[in-house]
Amino acid sequence: MRVVFMGTPDFSVPVLEALVAAGHDIACVYCQPPRPAGRGKKDRPSPVQARAEALGLPVRHPERLRDPAEQQAFADLKPEVAVVVAYGLILPQPVLDAPDHGCLNIHASLLPRWRGAAPIQRAIMAGDRETGVCIMRMEAGLDTGPVLLREALQIAPDETAGTLHDRLSALGARLIVEALDRLDALAPEPQPEEGVTYADKIDKAEARIDWTRPAAEVDRLIRGLSPFPGAWTGLRGERLKLLNAHVVDAEGDPGAVLDDRLTVACGSGAVRITRLQRAGRGAQSAQDVLRGWSIGPGDRMGEG
Repeated sequence: MRVVFMGTPDFSVPVLEALVAAGHDIACVYCQPPRPAGRGKKDRPSPVQARAEALGLPVRHPERLRDPAEQQAFADLKPEVAVVVAYGLILPQPVLDAPDHGCLNIHASLLPRWRGAAPIQRAIMAGDRETGVCIMRMEAGLDTGPVLLREALQIAPDETAGTLHDRLSALGARLIVEALDRLDALAPEPQPEEGVTYADKIDKAEARIDWTRPAAEVDRLIRGLSPFPGAWTGLRGERLKLLNAHVVDAEGDPGAVLDDRLTVACGSGAVRITRLQRAGRGAQSAQDVLRGWSIGPGDRMGEG
């Protein structure tokens, strides 16, 4: 099929690669404009732009799509379908209407649960046992369109947002190829009105760990925000980003370090931190951090 692809971050790259590998004609790739990044704050192309250019595909990155000239340029591509995954811009109705078969969105949740910007993180933070991918025909509402294809997967007890991100990206890539192959045979299924939840964008204030919360909740926060933006806490005036942990059977004053294995007491129960990152350094296992920095009973997380 003649496809316009619309995506921006790493999550979208395997989908683009799968469409190319399946032999679809990528008329154009749309993504967010290059943004300042790195220490020099030079404009850096998005992961999708970099991969599309490496594949020799034409790329456009308009700031917005509300300009009638941009909408006409999109329509002039004469797409049979648009595939949208984590693009980052609202699609106006003329863009939604331009492709012969509409715009198909790859959404990383089992709709109508977790509509919105951060479905992967919210699923882990809420303690969901499963999530998945939906191929949805887009309409004007926020992730409200009918679902053409869906597939669930289990969330592992030690899952982080990073590992779940990669598994869902691969699943989305496989499902969109299947959906395009079977497009005429797929019956759109309207989303039920019951069970709607919204995956709001992660607020920076949410990332600070409240050690008075139950251990299971702290564990889910750490894993749900790993690797980005990273749940954090203070220790001896230093800010630590905690990247992985698990719940253990122990008790103590909230925030107190209970042993020399980075077990930290919560409001009820405790978590053992297994991976973390000190300010200005790379991520390390807890064992590696403890080799160069003595942390143990008498220390308290949350200070500083």
